[in-house]
Amino acid sequence: MTAAAPRRAAVLGHPVAHSLSPALHRAAYAALGLTGWRYDAVDVTEDGLADFVAGLDESWAGLSLTMPLKQTVIPLLDHVEPLAEVVGAVNTVLFQGRTLVGANTDVHGIVAALGLDRPITSAAVLGAGATASSTLAALAQRGCTSPVVYVRAVARAGGLMRAAHRMGVTPVYRTLDEAPAEIGRADVVVSTLPPYAADPLATRLDHADGVLLDVAYDPRPTALSVAWAAAGGVVVGGEQMLLHQAAEQVRLMTGHPAPLAAMAAALEDKLTA
Repeated sequence: MTAAAPRRAAVLGHPVAHSLSPALHRAAYAALGLTGWRYDAVDVTEDGLADFVAGLDESWAGLSLTMPLKQTVIPLLDHVEPLAEVVGAVNTVLFQGRTLVGANTDVHGIVAALGLDRPITSAAVLGAGATASSTLAALAQRGCTSPVVYVRAVARAGGLMRAAHRMGVTPVYRTLDEAPAEIGRADVVVSTLPPYAADPLATRLDHADGVLLDVAYDPRPTALSVAWAAAGGVVVGGEQMLLHQAAEQVRLMTGHPAPLAAMAAALEDKLTA
């Protein structure tokens, strides 16, 4: 299997040197036989994003976006796919000639990582950023439209509240201090907090009945994941979300089904190195 012509792609963010996306995408290109395709990590700030995007040509297939660029990129795009628009977060830019299209594969990544073949009856979300918005959409796809969202300060969760309104979901908002006593009863818990930010919650968790997806994967396992498993719950590592959202990006950028096994092996190699 070969590509008509080599293409370029990259993950953008600030900082971005730690990103595992290059390992995932390069493994996919190798497995697909996409000779000459190139995938890099490029450190780009919010202030520098417009100039960077303006300098790209038609040799580019796509961009992966990490924080803090998932909202910043939206005004620079020609079209935003409906899911990304309602979530309010774009983690994927596709180049269709000179047309830039924004998409969201984080929702797919969360749904695929959880791997549940049954409706979610109750859920808790930790955090209020772009990944939390994607999580609300993922939970809604699995039938849960009224999750409890735990945030540092409810007054600062306006962006997430607006995204929830666009989705037609009705979360209940509480403070993170309340989470340890309550989240153990949820069917599904998704922590979208940055690395180490959930550690104080882990020390106060006393029981867990459901599934936890902690999107942080460094350190691996996280303190919250260790506490959750010790309290009786099931843990899904954040690397699974990373894998599946990247696989969907590969499909969108290359037009080929992602070689999931090859990508998973490359990811495991990087995480255990």
